[in-house]
Amino acid sequence: MSLQSEANHGLISPKTAYVIDRAFWIGICLLAILLFAIFLIFPLVSVFSRSLQDASGEFVGIANYLEYFRNETLRVSLLNTIFVAGATAIICVPLAFFFAYSVTHTKMPGRRIFQSAAMLPLFAPSFLPAMSLIYLFGNQGLIGNWVFAGDIYGPAGIIVADIFFCFPHAVLILSVSLGLSDGRLYEASEALRASKWTTFRRVTLPSCRYGLLSSFFVVFTLVTTDFGIPKIIGGNYSVLSTEIYKQVVGQHNFQMGAVVGFLLLAPAVIAFSLDQALQRRHVALFSTRSVPYVPKPTALDGVALVYCSAIAAFIVCLIAVTAWGSLVTYWPYNLSLSWANYNFKNFDVSGWSPFFNSLQLAAIVAISGSLTALLSAYVAEKISGLQPARFIIRALGMLPVAVPGLVLGLGYVLFFNSPSNPLSFLVGSFALMALNTIIHFFTVPYLTALSSLRQLDREFEMVSDSLRATRLMTFWRVTLPMCGSMLLEIFVFYFINAMTTVTAVVFLYTPETRTAAIAAINMDDSGMPSVAMAMGMLILVTSLLVKVAQIFFDSFQVRHSGRWRQRL
Repeated sequence: MSLQSEANHGLISPKTAYVIDRAFWIGICLLAILLFAIFLIFPLVSVFSRSLQDASGEFVGIANYLEYFRNETLRVSLLNTIFVAGATAIICVPLAFFFAYSVTHTKMPGRRIFQSAAMLPLFAPSFLPAMSLIYLFGNQGLIGNWVFAGDIYGPAGIIVADIFFCFPHAVLILSVSLGLSDGRLYEASEALRASKWTTFRRVTLPSCRYGLLSSFFVVFTLVTTDFGIPKIIGGNYSVLSTEIYKQVVGQHNFQMGAVVGFLLLAPAVIAFSLDQALQRRHVALFSTRSVPYVPKPTALDGVALVYCSAIAAFIVCLIAVTAWGSLVTYWPYNLSLSWANYNFKNFDVSGWSPFFNSLQLAAIVAISGSLTALLSAYVAEKISGLQPARFIIRALGMLPVAVPGLVLGLGYVLFFNSPSNPLSFLVGSFALMALNTIIHFFTVPYLTALSSLRQLDREFEMVSDSLRATRLMTFWRVTLPMCGSMLLEIFVFYFINAMTTVTAVVFLYTPETRTAAIAAINMDDSGMPSVAMAMGMLILVTSLLVKVAQIFFDSFQVRHSGRWRQRL
């Protein structure tokens, strides 16, 4: 019997029910703050303090930082990271802009198909395009003698693979920005007989300048913090993400790894801070009086069709090469096709276990992360009072997006491996990997839940209070059913990212908890690229199936919700 039912049946007084309800939400507040403190703040503090110590744990100030900048090999990794991140952003953002412009501002046929094709890289681990590029343009690649002359290893390969990896993120941001164009501005421009170029320069570009800058920062941050692509195709080209791995795993030099970690954190924090500053200055251009822009057929439609076809063909081609590569018997010497690479037991003693580990981890992360994000957003937005606690939750909820997964993982190693830590029993467990993944990807689900809750009128809570219903009952009977689609979207977001992530867990896995993405990188290191691609394809197909299931379930839920609203 629920708290509200007991109150209705007179088993407990309404005042007691209110006190219990209030205690429950205060407990959720404290639990959320405790979660962030233990699994986000303390690990970051551990990384910073370790960067100021020597190998014996003695305080040495900034000596490790000075040593880093005196070492040319280490110093170059910072410059290389800035170069590939900047070059990728400069190339990727214009490509994504004209793709998003073609989808939102032209009448070319097949716009939904092109939009779906552009999203395909989201379902694959980041290292998969790097492997495909090696099969195409590597020393013994299919067309390596004609393009790149087999010199795909290094910055060129990293940049091309990163463009593939970051493209859907930039397209998503720019599609939303361009999709909110005010049609009245275009009508006014047409009435003034302005040319198409003038309209584009004076109307389109100013309305999406924030989206352009935001996508630039997002791409820059993604490239800076990614580990899979430079690990596979970087060769001897050192960047910060591979350097921190070498220092920690290869040399067990934790103090220098902590220094590299903090340097890796700096570009992400700067980019995030600039993005937040611009967001505060951004003025909404789409008001209640605005009219959605409806494109008209123009001569540009043909050009857009050719351009989007070329981009979509490149994306599908890389994924097709991955599928083909996973079936090649022994690349590049025996190109006959078979399913032998999917019999993982023949290549790794773990067999299919890493894949099942990924499914288990993804399920735990999706369920726990969705509830954590929703409850954190609910107490931050809907619970009255508790201002200091709500402010702390809001601030901490935005922090994970600026923390690279490698830095957070290193922080977990340093913090939870301490013998004095009572939570040291979590080391090597699925629970710690799941908590790391939840915190690492927390900001997007939290903001999604917050946006959805803000769309619910506060009158629901006012009516609930007037009927003396507890806030917990309102959450269960009203908020949760109305946020079903949002909750499902968060579930799928967490599931896919837990399946594909490498950086969040690369320092935390054990042979028993190794995930499919980690196993694929290990297989590639062991000279079994086709087997690694087979494992990568399993991740891709699983993620796509989950997304398709979400679309079907969501459409069913919307139809069901529609009938419910009609009855009202």
